[in-house]
Amino acid sequence: MLEFLMSPAVYKFVRGPLVWVTFLVFIGGSIYRLYTMISSAKKEKVVFPYMSLKYSMRSILHWIIPFGSVNWRRHPVITIVTFLFHICLVFTPIFLLSHNILWYESWGISWWTLPEGLADVMTLIVVFSCVFFLFRRIIASEVRFVTYPSDFLILAIAFLPFFTGFLAYHQLLLPNRAMTILHILFGEAMLIAIPFSRIIHMLFGWFTRAYTGSEFGQVRHVKDY
Repeated sequence: MLEFLMSPAVYKFVRGPLVWVTFLVFIGGSIYRLYTMISSAKKEKVVFPYMSLKYSMRSILHWIIPFGSVNWRRHPVITIVTFLFHICLVFTPIFLLSHNILWYESWGISWWTLPEGLADVMTLIVVFSCVFFLFRRIIASEVRFVTYPSDFLILAIAFLPFFTGFLAYHQLLLPNRAMTILHILFGEAMLIAIPFSRIIHMLFGWFTRAYTGSEFGQVRHVKDY
Protein backbone atom coordinates (compact mmCIF):
# COMPACT_ATOMS: atom_id res chain seq x y z
CA MET A 1 0.00 0.00 0.00
CA LEU A 2 2.80 2.40 0.89
CA GLU A 3 4.53 1.72 -2.41
CA PHE A 4 1.26 2.47 -4.21
CA LEU A 5 0.95 5.82 -2.41
CA MET A 6 4.56 6.63 -3.22
CA SER A 7 4.02 6.10 -6.94
CA PRO A 8 4.61 9.21 -9.11
CA ALA A 9 1.81 7.99 -11.40
CA VAL A 10 -0.69 7.98 -8.51
CA TYR A 11 0.43 11.46 -7.45
CA LYS A 12 0.02 12.72 -11.00
CA PHE A 13 -3.45 11.16 -11.24
CA VAL A 14 -4.82 12.57 -7.98
CA ARG A 15 -3.39 16.02 -8.83
CA GLY A 16 -4.65 15.92 -12.42
CA PRO A 17 -7.69 14.02 -13.73
CA LEU A 18 -9.13 13.31 -10.29
CA VAL A 19 -9.11 17.02 -9.43
CA TRP A 20 -11.21 17.77 -12.53
CA VAL A 21 -13.64 14.96 -11.67
CA THR A 22 -13.88 16.25 -8.11
CA PHE A 23 -14.71 19.82 -9.12
CA LEU A 24 -17.20 18.65 -11.75
CA VAL A 25 -19.04 16.51 -9.19
CA PHE A 26 -18.87 19.21 -6.52
CA ILE A 27 -20.05 22.07 -8.75
CA GLY A 28 -22.53 20.01 -10.77
CA GLY A 29 -23.94 18.29 -7.69
CA SER A 30 -24.28 21.57 -5.79
CA ILE A 31 -26.09 23.24 -8.70
CA TYR A 32 -28.42 20.25 -8.98
CA ARG A 33 -29.22 20.26 -5.26
CA LEU A 34 -29.92 24.00 -5.31
CA TYR A 35 -32.10 23.59 -8.38
CA THR A 36 -34.15 20.79 -6.81
CA MET A 37 -34.53 22.74 -3.58
CA ILE A 38 -35.77 25.87 -5.39
CA SER A 39 -38.08 23.78 -7.60
CA SER A 40 -39.59 22.07 -4.55
CA ALA A 41 -40.10 25.43 -2.85
CA LYS A 42 -41.94 26.73 -5.92
CA LYS A 43 -44.21 23.69 -5.97
CA GLU A 44 -45.09 24.08 -2.29
CA LYS A 45 -46.29 27.64 -2.96
CA VAL A 46 -45.81 28.56 0.70
CA VAL A 47 -42.12 29.39 0.79
CA PHE A 48 -41.52 32.22 -1.65
CA PRO A 49 -44.70 34.23 -0.81
CA TYR A 50 -43.44 34.55 2.75
CA MET A 51 -39.87 35.47 1.86
CA SER A 52 -38.85 38.97 2.90
CA LEU A 53 -35.45 40.47 2.11
CA LYS A 54 -35.62 42.68 5.20
CA TYR A 55 -36.33 39.89 7.69
CA SER A 56 -34.11 37.42 5.87
CA MET A 57 -31.09 39.71 6.15
CA ARG A 58 -31.92 40.60 9.74
CA SER A 59 -32.00 36.95 10.72
CA ILE A 60 -28.85 36.00 8.79
CA LEU A 61 -26.94 38.96 10.22
CA HIS A 62 -27.74 38.05 13.81
CA TRP A 63 -26.88 34.38 13.34
CA ILE A 64 -23.53 34.92 11.59
CA ILE A 65 -22.30 37.27 14.33
CA PRO A 66 -20.83 35.49 17.37
CA PHE A 67 -23.22 35.89 20.33
CA GLY A 68 -25.61 37.79 18.06
CA SER A 69 -28.52 35.51 18.97
CA VAL A 70 -29.96 34.35 22.29
CA ASN A 71 -29.00 30.75 21.55
CA TRP A 72 -25.38 31.71 20.85
CA ARG A 73 -25.24 33.63 24.13
CA ARG A 74 -26.67 30.72 26.11
CA HIS A 75 -23.94 28.35 24.93
CA PRO A 76 -20.69 30.36 24.84
CA VAL A 77 -18.33 27.38 24.50
CA ILE A 78 -20.30 25.87 21.62
CA THR A 79 -20.49 29.30 20.00
CA ILE A 80 -16.74 29.91 20.14
CA VAL A 81 -15.84 26.43 18.89
CA THR A 82 -18.46 26.51 16.13
CA PHE A 83 -17.40 29.88 14.75
CA LEU A 84 -13.68 29.12 14.93
CA PHE A 85 -14.26 25.73 13.30
CA HIS A 86 -16.22 27.10 10.35
CA ILE A 87 -13.94 30.09 9.79
CA CYS A 88 -10.83 27.91 9.77
CA LEU A 89 -12.51 25.15 7.74
CA VAL A 90 -13.35 27.57 4.92
CA PHE A 91 -10.45 30.02 4.87
CA THR A 92 -7.47 27.79 5.63
CA PRO A 93 -7.64 25.76 2.38
CA ILE A 94 -8.37 28.86 0.30
CA PHE A 95 -5.47 30.97 1.59
CA LEU A 96 -2.93 28.25 2.38
CA LEU A 97 0.45 28.97 0.78
CA SER A 98 0.99 25.44 -0.58
CA HIS A 99 -2.49 25.42 -2.14
CA ASN A 100 -1.83 28.85 -3.63
CA ILE A 101 1.35 27.51 -5.22
CA LEU A 102 -0.57 24.61 -6.78
CA TRP A 103 -3.18 27.01 -8.18
CA TYR A 104 -0.41 29.13 -9.67
CA GLU A 105 1.42 26.14 -11.16
CA SER A 106 -1.78 24.73 -12.69
CA TRP A 107 -3.67 27.82 -13.85
CA GLY A 108 -1.45 30.84 -13.20
CA ILE A 109 -3.81 32.07 -10.46
CA SER A 110 -2.41 33.57 -7.27
CA TRP A 111 -3.71 35.55 -4.28
CA TRP A 112 -2.88 36.53 -0.71
CA THR A 113 -1.79 33.69 1.56
CA LEU A 114 -1.83 33.05 5.29
CA PRO A 115 1.40 33.16 7.29
CA GLU A 116 2.47 29.55 7.72
CA GLY A 117 2.38 29.71 11.52
CA LEU A 118 -1.19 31.04 11.50
CA ALA A 119 -2.21 28.40 8.95
CA ASP A 120 -0.84 25.73 11.31
CA VAL A 121 -2.89 27.11 14.20
CA MET A 122 -6.05 27.27 12.06
CA THR A 123 -5.50 23.69 10.89
CA LEU A 124 -5.18 22.48 14.48
CA ILE A 125 -8.35 24.41 15.41
CA VAL A 126 -10.27 22.38 12.83
CA VAL A 127 -8.68 19.12 14.05
CA PHE A 128 -9.44 19.73 17.72
CA SER A 129 -12.90 21.11 16.95
CA CYS A 130 -13.76 17.84 15.20
CA VAL A 131 -12.60 15.95 18.29
CA PHE A 132 -14.72 18.27 20.45
CA PHE A 133 -17.81 17.70 18.28
CA LEU A 134 -17.18 13.94 18.35
CA PHE A 135 -17.16 13.76 22.14
CA ARG A 136 -20.12 16.12 22.33
CA ARG A 137 -22.16 13.77 20.14
CA ILE A 138 -21.21 10.86 22.38
CA ILE A 139 -21.54 12.53 25.78
CA ALA A 140 -24.31 15.18 25.47
CA SER A 141 -27.67 13.37 25.64
CA GLU A 142 -29.57 16.06 23.73
CA VAL A 143 -27.09 15.75 20.84
CA ARG A 144 -26.70 11.96 21.04
CA PHE A 145 -30.47 11.61 20.63
CA VAL A 146 -30.35 13.19 17.15
CA THR A 147 -27.02 11.68 16.08
CA TYR A 148 -26.85 9.12 13.27
CA PRO A 149 -23.88 7.01 12.09
CA SER A 150 -23.58 9.32 9.08
CA ASP A 151 -22.79 12.21 11.44
CA PHE A 152 -19.59 10.47 12.54
CA LEU A 153 -18.69 9.91 8.89
CA ILE A 154 -19.19 13.61 8.17
CA LEU A 155 -16.91 14.50 11.09
CA ALA A 156 -14.26 12.17 9.67
CA ILE A 157 -14.64 13.76 6.23
CA ALA A 158 -13.95 17.19 7.75
CA PHE A 159 -11.18 15.94 10.05
CA LEU A 160 -9.01 13.87 7.69
CA PRO A 161 -8.02 16.50 5.07
CA PHE A 162 -6.75 18.84 7.79
CA PHE A 163 -5.11 16.13 9.89
CA THR A 164 -3.27 14.60 6.93
CA GLY A 165 -2.40 18.06 5.62
CA PHE A 166 -0.79 18.94 8.95
CA LEU A 167 1.15 15.66 8.96
CA ALA A 168 2.24 16.11 5.34
CA TYR A 169 3.48 19.67 5.94
CA HIS A 170 5.50 18.62 8.99
CA GLN A 171 6.58 15.35 7.34
CA LEU A 172 5.25 13.14 10.13
CA LEU A 173 4.12 9.51 10.34
CA LEU A 174 4.49 8.56 6.63
CA PRO A 175 6.84 9.57 3.81
CA ASN A 176 5.88 13.00 2.52
CA ARG A 177 4.71 11.80 -0.92
CA ALA A 178 2.41 9.17 0.60
CA MET A 179 0.91 11.55 3.16
CA THR A 180 0.44 14.25 0.53
CA ILE A 181 -1.48 11.85 -1.70
CA LEU A 182 -3.68 10.85 1.25
CA HIS A 183 -4.27 14.53 2.00
CA ILE A 184 -5.31 15.23 -1.59
CA LEU A 185 -7.59 12.17 -1.70
CA PHE A 186 -9.34 13.11 1.56
CA GLY A 187 -9.72 16.71 0.36
CA GLU A 188 -11.28 15.51 -2.88
CA ALA A 189 -13.56 13.15 -0.97
CA MET A 190 -14.76 16.08 1.13
CA LEU A 191 -15.63 18.18 -1.92
CA ILE A 192 -17.43 15.26 -3.57
CA ALA A 193 -19.39 14.57 -0.37
CA ILE A 194 -20.70 18.13 -0.01
CA PRO A 195 -23.66 17.92 -2.44
CA PHE A 196 -24.68 14.46 -1.21
CA SER A 197 -24.46 14.82 2.57
CA ARG A 198 -25.49 17.12 5.38
CA ILE A 199 -22.45 19.26 4.58
CA ILE A 200 -24.75 20.78 1.94
CA HIS A 201 -25.93 23.02 4.80
CA MET A 202 -23.08 25.31 3.70
CA LEU A 203 -25.42 26.20 0.81
CA PHE A 204 -28.88 25.39 2.18
CA GLY A 205 -28.33 27.04 5.56
CA TRP A 206 -28.62 30.54 4.13
CA PHE A 207 -32.02 29.78 2.56
CA THR A 208 -33.30 28.04 5.69
CA ARG A 209 -32.29 30.97 7.84
CA ALA A 210 -33.83 33.43 5.36
CA TYR A 211 -37.16 31.60 5.37
CA THR A 212 -37.18 31.22 9.15
CA GLY A 213 -36.41 34.91 9.61
CA SER A 214 -39.12 35.87 7.12
CA GLU A 215 -41.76 33.70 8.78
CA PHE A 216 -40.97 34.91 12.29
CA GLY A 217 -40.65 38.55 11.31
CA GLN A 218 -43.35 38.95 8.68
CA VAL A 219 -45.96 36.43 9.86
CA ARG A 220 -45.48 35.92 13.60
CA HIS A 221 -44.06 39.41 14.19
CA VAL A 222 -41.43 38.14 16.61
CA LYS A 223 -37.65 37.76 16.50
CA ASP A 224 -36.07 34.43 15.59
CA TYR A 225 -32.80 35.29 17.24
